[in-house]
Amino acid sequence: MSGKQVLFDALRHRHTDQIPWVPFAGVHAGKLVGKDATEVLTDADALFEALLAVNRLYKPHGQPIAFDLQIEAEILGCELAWSKEGPPSVKTHPLADTMTVPCRCTLPRETDGRVPLVLEATRRMKEAVGADTALYGLVCGPFTLASHLRGNDLFMDLYDDEDYVRELLDYCTECAKMMSRYYAEAGADVIAVVDPLVSQISRDHFETFLTRPFTEYFEYLRELKVFSSFFVCGDVSRNVESMCQTKPDSISVDENVDLPAAKRITDRYGVTIGGNIPLTSVLLHGTQQDVMKCVLDLADELENKDNFILAPGCDMPYAVPVENGIAVSQAALHLEETRKMLRNYVAVEEDIQVELPDYAGLQKPLLECFTLDSATCAACGYMAGAAEAAKARLGDQIDYAEYKFTTKQNIARCKKLGVKNLPSLYLNGELIYSSLIPSPAELDRVLGVSVQAFSTAQ
Repeated sequence: MSGKQVLFDALRHRHTDQIPWVPFAGVHAGKLVGKDATEVLTDADALFEALLAVNRLYKPHGQPIAFDLQIEAEILGCELAWSKEGPPSVKTHPLADTMTVPCRCTLPRETDGRVPLVLEATRRMKEAVGADTALYGLVCGPFTLASHLRGNDLFMDLYDDEDYVRELLDYCTECAKMMSRYYAEAGADVIAVVDPLVSQISRDHFETFLTRPFTEYFEYLRELKVFSSFFVCGDVSRNVESMCQTKPDSISVDENVDLPAAKRITDRYGVTIGGNIPLTSVLLHGTQQDVMKCVLDLADELENKDNFILAPGCDMPYAVPVENGIAVSQAALHLEETRKMLRNYVAVEEDIQVELPDYAGLQKPLLECFTLDSATCAACGYMAGAAEAAKARLGDQIDYAEYKFTTKQNIARCKKLGVKNLPSLYLNGELIYSSLIPSPAELDRVLGVSVQAFSTAQ
């Protein structure tokens, strides 16, 4: 049986003898062939070469073509900041100063921006490996695309102008449909709508603004006769059931989510779940044995292994050692043999010393933002953006720091402080927002109370 068929069986809720494995190797694919992130996201030949390397080395049941949530945003007028080791990030928001909705004539066309590049890569991969490997086309989800266009003010709009938010989301859903059709026609087997900002809103806001457009979107994918995946990074636990109610074939979650608990919900709705190998603590910084043990643990924690797709929690970091990607493949393809290999495995804990601020002795409020990486993770970027904007408004009245979960020191810092979910905001050492981006007014109110308390105390 081909790897592609194993994945299809999992998506059809059939029993599989193997755990299907999908490496979300976006920019990391470039590392395998000595290309940086910008090269693989702007050059079709470089992207194709990198994707073939992923297929050859990691033996996936399925793989994405490109993990870049800014392709649509770039076409629609967002300026991008490019990186050598990560996908580009959005620098400017064309709707930041105007509450308008673009007209349908601006929807992405097959000839716009970098769309021709990813479609060419899809067609070439279909011919090269499509008989054995399922191909994923990744599109930017409506809520994240709306955030790219509107900026952080979108989170205030949720309260202040519901009609505007609905109109903008309808437009962004049409963008997702358009991109999905292009991918399907080029040969993609699975369309994943990647919407990390969904993890940053309440269940009430999800059901108010997103249930209808996502339900319509997944119905559209069924009409295209492709499988669907609802891919959300961050702590989306509170919205897993609402996501299932929009009727995707599968959802994909990251390490912030309790996978067994989420799978009990997805099984109830007949939805396959994918995830959730930790990106940095395991894939980036772990040993091969650490990685294989993580795969075993994920599998063993599940009450049953059907309706499950093994995958990283989000886009793999560029610098993940190739041997760690191979280790996941080894464990997924040969689970019991791997179990025997690791029978004497003992995890080694590195003793990394970090010093936390003297929170009791602060002279002014300290706002700390803990992110996976605000430069590459959209949810983290908007959380950090909210914090940085508040710092700009309050100036020297507060101190501010961001800690990215990409270094061993910051991983140790998160453990010492007890940070459980990313992104999170802490004020004076206390959690104030976890995977929930505050509106500017709400954050200013919380910080203002703290500023006043310090002023009174002095």
